Order: sequence, then structure tokens, then C-alpha cells
Amino acid sequence: MQLSRRLLSLLPSSAIARTQCCVCASRSNTLRSRYGAKINVSFSTENQIRRYSKQFLKQKYEENKTLLSNKKLPEDVDKHAVFASNELNMSEIKVYGFDYDYTIANYLPEVEHLIYELGKNVLVNKCRYPDGIKNLKYNREFAIRGLHYDVEKGLLMKLDQFQQIQRGSIYRGLTLLSRDEIRELYGTRTIPLQYLEGSLAGGTKMAHLADLFSIPEMCLLRQIVQFFLDNDLHFHSVSIFNDVKAAIGSIHPEMHRIVTKDASNYLMKDPNLIKFFDRLKENGKELFLITNSPFRFVNAGMTHILNENWREYFDVIITNAKKPNFFTEKRPFRILNEEIDTFTWDPVEKLEKGKIYAEGSLYHLKRFVDTAGQNVLYFGDHPYADLADLALNHSWRTGAIVWELDYELEKQNSLEYKKMSGWFILLQSLIEEYQDISDDDEEAAQIIQQWKEERNILWKTLKDMYNPHFGSVFRTFDNPTYFSRRLFRYADIYTSQISNLCNYKINHTFYPRRGVLPHEYKSLFV
Repeated sequence: MQLSRRLLSLLPSSAIARTQCCVCASRSNTLRSRYGAKINVSFSTENQIRRYSKQFLKQKYEENKTLLSNKKLPEDVDKHAVFASNELNMSEIKVYGFDYDYTIANYLPEVEHLIYELGKNVLVNKCRYPDGIKNLKYNREFAIRGLHYDVEKGLLMKLDQFQQIQRGSIYRGLTLLSRDEIRELYGTRTIPLQYLEGSLAGGTKMAHLADLFSIPEMCLLRQIVQFFLDNDLHFHSVSIFNDVKAAIGSIHPEMHRIVTKDASNYLMKDPNLIKFFDRLKENGKELFLITNSPFRFVNAGMTHILNENWREYFDVIITNAKKPNFFTEKRPFRILNEEIDTFTWDPVEKLEKGKIYAEGSLYHLKRFVDTAGQNVLYFGDHPYADLADLALNHSWRTGAIVWELDYELEKQNSLEYKKMSGWFILLQSLIEEYQDISDDDEEAAQIIQQWKEERNILWKTLKDMYNPHFGSVFRTFDNPTYFSRRLFRYADIYTSQISNLCNYKINHTFYPRRGVLPHEYKSLFV
């Protein structure tokens, strides 16, 4: 039975191919689409091979260009929204817990410059690194959160959720590695899990940079490696990494002293924070603070951010907590004697409001405070150190504070980005639809190749809008980043700052967006 020409002209090429494959096992036809372009289509029992005229492919390209220009662009994403990875009913939350650094406290860029300069001085003055390193300047574009550093090979890279190295985002110092160099070093773009995360038999070879304090550290590390390369100085990658890490770790007391002395120069002040904490207390919620930072540092920051009576908001205050070990060990609490700035050795029998505690553990916190799993919501900025153990082993609800959202949503909401990303999606659909062409169809193959090259240019441009070296914190070429995978796994909700919760009622329910799985409809409404 043969379909009429009229019916064939109304069908898309993919439907024609499916229909003809049912009609005969092997056959060639010349069809005419409803646009009048000739389409040569070949079919085989083994493979579905198609032939498209050059005119037809160009017409499809222009049609999609027109479609994009006539299509209404998406609405802006609210920078102050709260986003859900998992459904969270806030009416069930009785207890709120908070980290301090980059959770309640939002630091100005001056803190990153301070960490960088202090660390650089330690390397030159104490570790006797070359004096030329003093001339290095901090450049925040040299790193983003969520990167991995191969300690043995001395390479900084961005990985996706499948542990694949993102194209154009692996560097030795400031030098971008080629595909051939990556292949020679790793044999593949995919980093094995054992190499990435370590095992019981041996430690990891990769460092994951998941907090914002690591950005100046990675910037300094990249520049020092490049300095050694440029000056033909022989070095071992592990030694350089360990020296930089130790230098940055050693300057925290000095950084704390400087910020404590002049908090207004290093901390942003969010007027909505007081409103948020007032609302929680008015609704009978219990609040606690768990931070790795020392009390004097936290006290100076909180006094600037909130007011000198900030301690009244919290039922329990824990400093020097040494997370993530706080969540897994059974260390006892100690009380801070504020007059002499020393921890007492007396055993802690209960946790009292107004007192400052140090060290301790979640095990002992649960003995003194009602922290029944689903009733507790804890906020932190580090998906692993702050949230992972709580989400996986203690059933606490978790919220991540991701300051980069403000910057990335500003880029994402721009007219240029919307148009470019919209065309990227349509162009990729064209490539996907018409890629199965005959091997000897040179004209069609040339056009498909041009589309692929244009797609690569679009991707590079979109990437550079976020960061010219590494792109978005959340996305790679096609997939979410390794950082995003951990974020979505360990955080029920995430937002750019805590005060964004003021935009919702105290008993609001956050629902995750129903994503489309690869085997599902692209959209139910198209």
C-alpha cells in the first residue's frame, strides 16, 4: 500500500522515515515537503539513513531563526526567590539552625583580597618563595566555587555530575590544556570515582573547593604555578599545593583580628535579617548557631550585621565547632569564660541561653535540645561540610546559601543571554533531528558540521558570560556541575541569602520543579 503524495507532504521528515520503513524493507524515494524542497530519503533494514537537500536544511535553519524571533522570551527569574530540590513544608519546622560564615555573614570582596595578600606574604616571608611573587595581584576570575584540583598533577579543573572534565576548563597555572594533553594525562575525560573521592585504601588525589574562602587560595595557587613555569623553576606540584594550603590556613587568626577590628569594611549589612529573625521568634521557633569561627570574630560580625543584642535571638550558640567532625564525633561541650577569653574545663550538664559554647558534637547537642529530624532546618553554605551528614544520617531538613545566585541570575536574566540560550536549544534540536545522513552526502554533512561549530561558539559565549575561565558554578556544557549534584542532593532548598525567606509566609511549602526526564515529553503544553 502506498501513501499519497498529498499525505506525505504534510508529514515531517521523521514521520515519513518511520512510515516508509514500515512499507518496505529497503527502498529509495524522492519526496517533496510542504515547503516544496526535494528530500532524498534512503531506508535500510539495518540503519535509518536519510538524504536532505542543501536547500531543505537551510530552510529549516531559517524557520527556527524566525521561530525564535517571534517567540516570547521567558520571564526573569527572581533573584530573591527560594528554590526547592525537595519538597519542604515550613509549617513542620520548629527549630532553625545556622552556620555563620557566608550564611548569616555575607562578606565583601575585600575579605578575599585580604586572605590573598596575607597568604602571599606568608609564602614569601616565611616559606622563602621568590620575591617576585610579591608582585602578583588578586584576580577573582581565576577561580569559581566547586572546582577540583589534581594535587599530584597540579591541574585545576571543572567537572560535571558524571565526573567529566568540562571542555576548555582545565588549567596548569594559567595555561589552558588542549584535548590531546588531557587525553595523554588521563586517557579519558571522565575522572574515576576512586581517583576523585579516594577510598579506604588511600586518600583522594583531588581537592574539591566547595567554599568561598577557597577562591583566593586557588587564585594564588594558579598564579604561583604559572610564576614557576614562566621562570623555569623546577617544582613538585604536591609541595606547592601543601605550601599554599598551609599558608592560607595559618593566616586565619590574623584575618579574624583585622575583620574584628573593622567589621564594616568587610561585611555587608542586610536590613532584612533582623526582620527574618524577629519573625522566627514571634512564631515561637527555636534558633541555634553552629560555627567553626571563634566567638570574638563572630561577635564583632553579628553586632555589625544585626545589633549588640544579637545573642537574644539564639537559644544555643556554639563556636569553634570543627565541622564536619562536629556531626560525627562525640566531643563534649566547653563553656567560654568571656572575661578571660578561655574555655573552662567544667563538664557541661545542660545548654543555657546566653552562654557561649565551643567544640562539642551533634551527639551531645541532641541530648540537650529537641532536634527531632524532620522538625529541624539547618542552613549552611558548604554542601558537604555543613549539610551532607545532617541530610544523609540525621534526617534534618537543610538549606544552602549560595551567594553566587545573585550574580548568575543577573546574567541569566539579560536579553542577550535569553536570546542566545534560546537559539542554542533550537540549534541543538536541529542537529539532533537531521544528523543521521548518508556518509556520502557531502553537502548535508557540511551544513550539519557548520551547525555544530556554531553550537560550540554559542556554548563558549554563554560560558564566558559567567566566567571566562570556568563558566557557571551550576552548569557545564550539557550537564549540572559536580557542585550542583552535591547541592541538589544535600540541600532541600537553596537561595542567595537567608533574608529571602521573608518573601514567603512562615508556613509556606516549597515544591521542586517537576523536571522532564530524558524519556518523557519535552513539554505537555506544546
